[in-house]
Amino acid sequence: MRVALGGTEIEYEVRGTGPAVVLLHAFPLGQFMWDGEAEALSDRHRVVRFDARGFGGTPPGGGPLTMDQIADDAAALMDHLEIETAVLGGCSMGGYAAFAFVRRHPDRLAGLVLQDTRAGADTAEARANRATLASRVLEEGAQAAADAFVPKLVGETTQGENFDLVAHLHERILATSPLGIAQALHGLGTRVDSRETLAHIQVPTLVVVGEEDVLTPPAEAEAMAATIADSRLELIPRAGHLSNLENPPVYRDVLAGFLDTLR
Repeated sequence: MRVALGGTEIEYEVRGTGPAVVLLHAFPLGQFMWDGEAEALSDRHRVVRFDARGFGGTPPGGGPLTMDQIADDAAALMDHLEIETAVLGGCSMGGYAAFAFVRRHPDRLAGLVLQDTRAGADTAEARANRATLASRVLEEGAQAAADAFVPKLVGETTQGENFDLVAHLHERILATSPLGIAQALHGLGTRVDSRETLAHIQVPTLVVVGEEDVLTPPAEAEAMAATIADSRLELIPRAGHLSNLENPPVYRDVLAGFLDTLR
């Protein structure tokens, strides 16, 4: 489905009925990363997901893809669907956007899921690396992003045992707009530090991380959970940065258990 929001057409999907769960995808993927969760949760929840600008079926915007923009698109989609409040879940870039949502739309939250993400901003070196990669992607295409990120997106177990998932991630990234990837890299590099936001989260929060995550390792998740008042921390074994894709049964049990506490 598509809807005109904020000057563009957002590609989205809604599945199921019940309390709303809105899922924000990781970079440089798309709403497809939540296929399994949408199917697993739709018997008891209304699962909403969408492609951020420049990814999947949503065209790139006119400048950097900021975390505020993703958060505002999520809120506007909720308005369109007449959803007053929802549990908001975000992985990696989606988690950064979730922090922006906390600051900009706190009254729309019923709960929060922070998956394989971090609260801190990029260092100067990381910002420079993102800018360099953005230039390469515009010159060489999405292959540059796939080469740079896929080895880090999944854990050691997945790299050694789940070749189909690794190949699928490569394929999906290669199908992504180079402009969209570059715009997101610039938006990621300029995002604000969200560590002060943690103390202002006023809803039940699940912090979940793959034990083999090298991009946002468990120590980052532990620090977030220690600062958020009403939070629980869950580590997903045999999984890296995309823990829901790498160990789906354990991840979905953890997520469903958390959502059940909110009913």
